[in-house]
Amino acid sequence: MPAALQISDLRLTLGGTDILHGVNAEIEAGEFVGIFGPNGAGKTTLVRAIVNTLRPSGGTIKIFGEAPGKACHQIGYMPQGNSGLELTALSARALVEAVCQGEGWGVPWSSQNTKKEVERVLQLTGAIEYADRPFALLSGGERQRVMLAQALLGQPKILVLDEPLASLDPKNQALLIECVTEVKRRTNATILFVAHDMNPLLHVMDRVLYMAGGGAILGHLDDVVNSESLSHLYGFPIEVVRAGERVFVVSREGNVAELACHDGHTHDLP
Repeated sequence: MPAALQISDLRLTLGGTDILHGVNAEIEAGEFVGIFGPNGAGKTTLVRAIVNTLRPSGGTIKIFGEAPGKACHQIGYMPQGNSGLELTALSARALVEAVCQGEGWGVPWSSQNTKKEVERVLQLTGAIEYADRPFALLSGGERQRVMLAQALLGQPKILVLDEPLASLDPKNQALLIECVTEVKRRTNATILFVAHDMNPLLHVMDRVLYMAGGGAILGHLDDVVNSESLSHLYGFPIEVVRAGERVFVVSREGNVAELACHDGHTHDLP
């Protein structure tokens, strides 16, 4: 079986500026990979290339051996935020049905097969108990489960989750990670999980893709998140500090490079 995701000599450019260059990575089917790095490192830009909304300026991306444009049916994508749906009057179930039908927003007509598929993903994410409530009245954690249910429609082989923990408190972050882990166990999907703070994910990740300075390193946590590797990636001295079971990435001057605070803000390196 080909790799779930193969990136070769990838170059991504926005507005004439290279965001990423010379990136190589190979992720196997069924892996849980956390994607980290400071603001501006190119995490969302990479996600856009994987889901085929941004064309590479050089190099290639393959999803199970296919170009992203031909592999859309194998990708489940959960974008940042709730796509402006905070004020919608539609129920959570109706929003998932709309995506399943591939229709514009509105109250969708559903075939029996559509209803079964919607029921499956709502059950899988634990969102079934509030599926008939208005999406706008759901909590942040509940909304994220509904968005995850949308991403699971069609039984994708790879799930791309872009900052799903943003704006969630620590309790709801833990609950969502538990949900994603259970989804992985039941579907064997490959998980690409973008986040600012790696600490909530330390116990579930197989490997880490760390991005900075226009490049990226893929490997096991201890092989990637160490002072030598990250200093090379950032291009200046970095310290990796362990405090109990937590990991802090800081510059030699003591500025936190990669740790999201509970208020959702991230401290960037100068």
